[in-house]
Amino acid sequence: MAEPRPVGKQPGWREVLVVAGIAVAIVLGASVLTSILPTDAQEFVFHTPLAILVLIVGTGWLLWRIARRPAGPPEP
Repeated sequence: MAEPRPVGKQPGWREVLVVAGIAVAIVLGASVLTSILPTDAQEFVFHTPLAILVLIVGTGWLLWRIARRPAGPPEP
């Protein structure tokens, strides 16, 4: 029977909270930035599928990064 592959260190609560805090800060920053845009730019943001495009591109980039990650532990 094959030995199980060693798993890297799992993120703890501190790391999870830091990433969550960064995500909240990005969303709040985008909200503030959108609120100070001129009316025409706000209409473009709110009445086009811009958010969907950003989500698709961001998800694709993240999946590409995960797929390109080396499978094993780093070599010394």
